[in-house]
Amino acid sequence: MQGGGGRAMAAARALRCVRARGSASVLQQSGRAFVTEVEDGVGLGFGARVKEQSARSSRQEARSRNGRWLAAGAFSLSFAASTMSVAFGKERVADRFAPKEVVLYQYDACPFCNKVKAFLDYHDIAYKVVEVNPMGKKEIKWSEYKKVPILVVDGEPLNDSTAIITELSRRIEAANASALTQEVESEEEEKWRSWVDEHLVHLLSPNIYRTPREALQAFDYLTTSGNFSTMERATGKYFGAAAMYVIGKRLKKRHNILDERAALYDAAEEWVKALDGRQFMGGSKPNLADLAVFGVLRPIRQLDTGRDMMASTKIGEWYARMEDAVGATARLQEEPLMGTIDNSMKV
Repeated sequence: MQGGGGRAMAAARALRCVRARGSASVLQQSGRAFVTEVEDGVGLGFGARVKEQSARSSRQEARSRNGRWLAAGAFSLSFAASTMSVAFGKERVADRFAPKEVVLYQYDACPFCNKVKAFLDYHDIAYKVVEVNPMGKKEIKWSEYKKVPILVVDGEPLNDSTAIITELSRRIEAANASALTQEVESEEEEKWRSWVDEHLVHLLSPNIYRTPREALQAFDYLTTSGNFSTMERATGKYFGAAAMYVIGKRLKKRHNILDERAALYDAAEEWVKALDGRQFMGGSKPNLADLAVFGVLRPIRQLDTGRDMMASTKIGEWYARMEDAVGATARLQEEPLMGTIDNSMKV
């Protein structure tokens, strides 16, 4: 049986082979699409910490502004009354206040796209999906922003998972008279949303690409669920897995992670401890922090990484409650869109 050193050498040889063929960067990008589009694992879609700080400032400013809805103006107080829900139930948007058309440009396995989907599913906002091919990204060639997720709401593109969710949430809560009384809770909520973006995501790559077998498992999921040609599936799974196995080790070293599994377990237990006996961080129903953690973890749930985390920590009960609360997908089941955008849309 080949030892860890032998496997690493084999992976390195495979990576050199990919580079020799001139396709390593593309395949590595496909792997990073599973977790993030920037190699440092920040994963906010901004690609730089200064933009993370800008996003946080925007979120704080958004809480003090009156919201606006894209086509129908602001949500009225009747929305707040109509969406008072018990635990484990969706918080639906009334039809007359819901956007007319929502289109999500995504990678199916991307945790940041899954953050947006968790929000849309929880609020039962119907949306269409355009699966982007990470090799060429022709589906988003119309956009100056070349990362996913991109959410087009009634013709207006919104970029970056955290910024998208903040904006949609602001519009939903714009006319909620009780919003000013929830400032203390929102500070906690923002703290843990930042924790997801700045800490939890850094642990994903080193874990899902921890061993050659796990790297292959992750790429099998990525290439099966994503928008790839037959040739890309055939080459991407093996060469991409080898490349990301090596990159996973590099990211582990960069973020000073000694034991990637132990670090992930610690993060899960840290989240459970922060719940402090509550059903959700939001109390009787999920808030944006709950949806962020759930969305990021959902793509890894059926991988070895996710199964090990559930078996070795106490996060499983909360995760099961989140599955019940988010419920069935609000995604419209129809023929896949071809990645075009109407000329009337603002880009």
